Amino acid sequence: MLMDFDRIRQEAFESNMRLPELGLVIFTFGNVSVADPKQKVFAIKPSGVPYEELSADSMVVVGYDGKVVDGDLRPSSDTATHAVLYRNWKELGAIVHTHSTYATAWAQSQKDIPIYGTTHADHLTVPVPCAPPMSDKMIRGDYEIETGNQILQLFTKKKLDYREVEMMLVGNHAPFAWGKSASKAVYNAAVLEEIARMAYITKQINPKAPMLKKALIKKHFERKHGPQAYYGQK
Repeated sequence: MLMDFDRIRQEAFESNMRLPELGLVIFTFGNVSVADPKQKVFAIKPSGVPYEELSADSMVVVGYDGKVVDGDLRPSSDTATHAVLYRNWKELGAIVHTHSTYATAWAQSQKDIPIYGTTHADHLTVPVPCAPPMSDKMIRGDYEIETGNQILQLFTKKKLDYREVEMMLVGNHAPFAWGKSASKAVYNAAVLEEIARMAYITKQINPKAPMLKKALIKKHFERKHGPQAYYGQK
């Protein structure tokens, strides 16, 4: 049976090109993958190729087992991390990994990003979680696979649902975001960077800034995502 990868290749290409446009990457820092759950494959940026040299045809198609299915180039060095998440989180449509400045700074600080304001609450009801630094044993193992395991372990420990919390930080590393579609995953990556920037500035202005009240968190999240949501158009 002939497999068709055109859609995910095109979406992966367009989504990767959005990262420098949004100021989320410089040089070759970052990648987007787009999945086809029916075929259990995803298209991802090739490793180390400058964004101006990318095309839809240069996207590498990889199976959920992490093995290249189609493509002449070596896939992103983070491919195995993406594969771990797709294997375990069945409703994922796309994953974004960047080293955007503010989100990465929070990751390097090994800190969750607190909910200080309604911008954060429009998207999450919890702080943006930060996974603890990887253990020496994990580092000595298959590093990229263990990065995926690190993310899974954090969500299990904190009892978080990846369908509700679509962004996180890997301690001492950088942010990851995802969604059911490529556009939503890129959106979440951009929102994460802005939330991180706002939280950093908030702490500079008032190091003792209080967390947002639970009532406001609930109100802002539910007006966008609740059963009686009224944000936007019908």
